[in-house]
This record gives sequence, C-alpha cells and structure tokens, in this order.
Amino acid sequence: MKSRAHKNQINKFLSIKYLALLTFIMAVIAMIAVLAFVLIRGLPFLNMQLLFGDYSKAPSIKPALIGTTYLVLISISLAAPIGIGCAVFLTEYMKSKSKYIIFIRITIETLAGIPSIVYGIFGYLVFVVALRLRYSILGGGITLAIMILPVIVRSTEESLLAVPVSLREGSYALGTSKVKTIFTIVLPCAMSGIVTSLILAIGRVMSESAVLILTIGMVVNKIPQGITSAGTSLALDVYYFGSHGYPEEAAATGVVLLILVVSINILATVLGKKLGKGELSDG
Repeated sequence: MKSRAHKNQINKFLSIKYLALLTFIMAVIAMIAVLAFVLIRGLPFLNMQLLFGDYSKAPSIKPALIGTTYLVLISISLAAPIGIGCAVFLTEYMKSKSKYIIFIRITIETLAGIPSIVYGIFGYLVFVVALRLRYSILGGGITLAIMILPVIVRSTEESLLAVPVSLREGSYALGTSKVKTIFTIVLPCAMSGIVTSLILAIGRVMSESAVLILTIGMVVNKIPQGITSAGTSLALDVYYFGSHGYPEEAAATGVVLLILVVSINILATVLGKKLGKGELSDG
C-alpha cells in the first residue's frame, strides 16, 4: 500500500512537472514567434532615412525618438524619487499591519490596475483642459509619471522588504542612525530590485499609446521644439504608420522600439549590480 501511494505521488509530481514544462515551452514559442515576426517584417525596411531623415521627403521616426526621450526623462524624473521615497516610508517608518498601510497598499494596487485610457482621460481633463497646457510632451510626461508610480512603489517596497532585518539591527548596534542605515545599507542591498522597477516603468512609458494620444497629440511630421509643444512617440508612430497605409514603416518602428527596450534592460541590469556592489563596499 505504501509503495503504491508513493508511486502515485511520484506520478502526480511528474505530471505537474511536465505540465509546467509544457506551459514554459508554449510561452517561449509565443515570445520567439512575436519577435521573429517583427524582426523579419521590419529589419529590411530599417534605414537611415527612417531613423534620422527629413519627414518631408519620406516617413521618419526622428521626431518620435526625440519625443520618446523627453517622455522617459520627464516621467522617470518625477516618478522615481516619489515612488522610492514612498516605498521607503512604508517599509521603514510604518508598521506593516497598520490600517493606514493596508489602505495605502490597496490604493496603490488599485491604481496599478486602472486601464491606461483612464489615465489618458485624466491627463486630458487636468493638463490639456484645466491647466491649459494644450497637447504637450510635458502634460503627457506628468500623466505617465502618475501611471507608473504604483509600479515603482510596489516593486521597490518588495525589494526593501527582502533586505534581511539582521543588517538593519547590526547597523543600529554600531550606533548608526536610521537615515544613514537606509541610505548605506538598505537601499544598496535593494538596488537591483529598484533598478528592475525602473526598467519596468521605462518599458511601459516607451510602449504606451492610449495616454499619449489624449495628452501630447500625434504630430508625427515635426520635431518638438520643447517639452511644452505637441509631439509623438515610437508607440504612436507604430499606430500611425499601421493605420495610414505604411505597414513596412510600422514594422521597422516596432524593431527600433524592441531594440531600445532590450538595450535598456541589459544596461540597467548591469548598472544596478555595479551600483549595489559599489555602495556595499563603500559602506
């Protein structure tokens, strides 16, 4: 009886193992299929004219590259310090089971689940209409900062909670203040997770379109003169080219967007590891 029960447990374990392996293979195949389709369709049409050329001669994504850079800088500059500061406050200065903490976390999770088009409507009504910024990169960047804030807060909070309590207690035992402990011990140890949260935020900013249609307009043929002027982004250019009879340019723009996201992921991962090691050695 025991041997039979043992065999049943082994068979059950193997079935779960093979089922998990099957789902993993399916996910990898789907990812490879999407990447291969975009690369095959877009790479042949990727050229210097599309990247840096004059739009009056042929379609170009130069305005989108500049607009995307502005949007990333504005949104991350606003969301990163606020999000990281909020996560530090929640983990280091408040009790985890406090009613206020529970309420704040529920609010943050709710904000993370709101559809992006709702953020777009909010940005349109507040920045475009109420504050009279009109369609501008500044309004779009602030709206994106609000949208990615829950992602940064929750990811950073999880990274801070993963830092062993013994490191904090050891620092306090040596007479180090709480503020210095946070900046010299806790944050460096959580640097990898913090950088990962910023990566996710940057990726969402670069791939967002619904918010930007309602806040920065879709001026694809002019280079923005500044953050107060209307503009476009790479995601908007993909939508514009695809809906206006430029499928090749849309695929090529998708390739550029894909390359940028992968490059940012690799760079940020390496930078996060180096920063974490450097800060720990200094401490």
